[in-house]
Amino acid sequence: MPIPFSPVLWLLALCVLIQLCYVGYYFLPFAARSAAAGAEPADAAGGPVSVLVCAHNELENLRRLLPLLLQQDYPPGFELILIDDRSGDDTYLYVQQLTQYYPNVRLVSVDRTPDGLSPKKYALTLGIKTARHEQLLFTDADCIPATDQWISQMQRGFARPADVVLGYSAYAPEPGFLNKLIRFETLLTGAQYLSFAWRGKPYMGVGRNLAYTRASFRQTKGFASHIRSLGGDDDLFVQDAVRCGLRVTVQAEPAAHTISEAATTWGAWWRQKRRHLSAGRSYGLADRLRIGNFIGANLLFYFTAVGLLFSQPDWVPLAVLWGVRTVAIWVAYARLGRRLDDQLPVAWIPLLDVVYFFYYLALGISLFLYRNLRWK
Repeated sequence: MPIPFSPVLWLLALCVLIQLCYVGYYFLPFAARSAAAGAEPADAAGGPVSVLVCAHNELENLRRLLPLLLQQDYPPGFELILIDDRSGDDTYLYVQQLTQYYPNVRLVSVDRTPDGLSPKKYALTLGIKTARHEQLLFTDADCIPATDQWISQMQRGFARPADVVLGYSAYAPEPGFLNKLIRFETLLTGAQYLSFAWRGKPYMGVGRNLAYTRASFRQTKGFASHIRSLGGDDDLFVQDAVRCGLRVTVQAEPAAHTISEAATTWGAWWRQKRRHLSAGRSYGLADRLRIGNFIGANLLFYFTAVGLLFSQPDWVPLAVLWGVRTVAIWVAYARLGRRLDDQLPVAWIPLLDVVYFFYYLALGISLFLYRNLRWK
């Protein structure tokens, strides 16, 4: 006698199938791509580069970051532009002292932001206008480069050739569940935007590790299309770059990463993620569908699976589908962690997956109900 499968069970199977398609087409092929695949020769780094850091009251972070940037091994040379965005601490004095010893360090001071404009985008625009070199490399004050080859590795992306280079920015491991969840979210987000771009569907980057040319900035008219939106100096810029037909590539080797310290409280991470997700409303329809299908299939899987727990005839097929999905994400996320040198304890992955998607749902509801955001 055949098992009486319910329509809900077929819906669950569809959710699993959609997730397996993402794993099989995007995640696993990208994770399996060796570090040497498509690598450029050692002399492919190109010409001098302008490294830009925008900071608002980030003196202690700058004391850690700037010496590491100045120690970068990049023979073609680079200038380091620090954009002091209305800081009330001693950022100005610290950077002024550095300019006396390092001729390649330059300071751009922003005293005020015109009403209605995004403070960070306005500050970055001023910094880009003063840059002397064609290739621009960006990071944040609360990051550090993973190695002294960061500039060199990121600049090699331009040799493919490309107009925009997407890098990966990890969070440093620390004890506690929140740190693991933040790192899982970062890995999963990185897996999406890097593997989608690798498949020719770029839609975002992260300002903690992003490079593009001055010509690209001019062609997209800078941040003009979203200068009044708080977020999006990275992902919305990539959206504009794609609409303008610019070439986007991925530089995901571990030596090209940056590392940040994760938020230490749930509230701080909540505010950070609200700011990041707010830009998603401006994504193109195809990108929203591609991301939405992935997020939606995962959320629907969990809701449907919980409902089937109360249907005894469906327990066996439910267990089979749950097992197939669990093995698939276990393998995919573990391999992505090795590929990006950002590995999580494998045993934690199923639990982190559950918590992350329901946290994501709560964030979406929060953004729909309360849209007030602010920059530091």
